[in-house]
Amino acid sequence: MKDQLMLIGEIADFFGVSRKAIRLYEKKGILKPVKVDPQNGYRYYSAAQVQQLNALLELKSLGFSLEEIKSVLDGATTKAKLSDMLEKKRRAWLETMEAARYRSECLEQILQNLSGIPGAEHMKEMTDDERAWMLVKMVCIEEVRAQKALSEALWL
Repeated sequence: MKDQLMLIGEIADFFGVSRKAIRLYEKKGILKPVKVDPQNGYRYYSAAQVQQLNALLELKSLGFSLEEIKSVLDGATTKAKLSDMLEKKRRAWLETMEAARYRSECLEQILQNLSGIPGAEHMKEMTDDERAWMLVKMVCIEEVRAQKALSEALWL
């Protein structure tokens, strides 16, 4: 039987997770070893459990909590509820991507602003007031965005 089972260290190394993490999944009742050797305490996992760990790690990387993952792996979640959970995670990732896209646009605007500010290459030589004013002109892009939006709205 041991030939068909994997030790906790083997699956931990295979998936790049710690043994401690796998023990936590065991403690939470998500992934229980198929066998624990009473003499040395070694934990053994079957191929099906390795597949469960793979699913657990994938769901975790998508933002699911351990409680949500447990309900999915236990079969306690209906197809409709799982679909709802997946859709909520998808929307959350879309919002995260939109926020990242916005930040990227902000950085692009700051870079453009920086290139248009004379004397910016001599920041060390500026007074605190001059440096503060330059930074305000460089990073205050909301006003620029608002002006662009208003301009676009007026021309529609």
